[in-house]
Amino acid sequence: MKRLFAILIIAPLFISCNNNDDDNVQNVSTTFNFSHNWDGTEVNSTDFNTIQYTNANGEELSIEKLRYLISDITFTKEGGETIVIDGYNLVDLTNNENLSYTPNIEIPTGNYTNVSFTFGFDAEDNTDGTYTDLNSATWNVPNTPMLGSVGGYHYMQLEGKFIDNSSAEVGYAYHVIRAADGSTTPPTVQETYIDVDLGSVTISDHITFNIEMNIAEWFKNPNQWDLNVLNNMLMPNFNAQIMMNQNGQNVFSLGDIIQ
Repeated sequence: MKRLFAILIIAPLFISCNNNDDDNVQNVSTTFNFSHNWDGTEVNSTDFNTIQYTNANGEELSIEKLRYLISDITFTKEGGETIVIDGYNLVDLTNNENLSYTPNIEIPTGNYTNVSFTFGFDAEDNTDGTYTDLNSATWNVPNTPMLGSVGGYHYMQLEGKFIDNSSAEVGYAYHVIRAADGSTTPPTVQETYIDVDLGSVTISDHITFNIEMNIAEWFKNPNQWDLNVLNNMLMPNFNAQIMMNQNGQNVFSLGDIIQ
């Protein structure tokens, strides 16, 4: 992962006694809570394993697993300076784990023009075999020719069952990874992580951001997802990964801010 370094700024020693701005700045903690819905209807683990949702294509489906990774939470200050919280959080709704994430780095109070995070890993961080805890969670992508021999890690695992065109109950595995086409020489690779912007905020105290994921959006816009066609073997499907990236642009939104 990228590393943070303290920067020593040399400033003139002629400081006005009337300037107390620095005295008002303090470092505070930030917390990110993750909630989930289906077009406004709350989804939690007690709703799993029951076919009760209908996607934009009209297919009825259930959710049996939902895990996804967020990383590199970034605070952008006025003037363009950024504070990047180097770390990641594997949100696991299936087991109700890591639904709340408080990084161990505090940030200064003040005005920020944007707060953002990365869905998945960016190219620098998505390094094969690097994170032992994610390896133990079976979160790594197999380093095989079919998947472009680039390895790395999942961004999301969304699984369940749906009713297909023959009225049969069929499993689906909507797994999001870096897009790689192993059939070309050399393999074609395209980054598919998503930068999620939450907008501006003034931080005056310890702060909690409530982040909402609308799961229905993964199947909706701009690509109306046909589970009868795209339900499994999506990891080696380069075009499917690009479509997932496009559909994921509007999945997350900012709910309440508490401080």
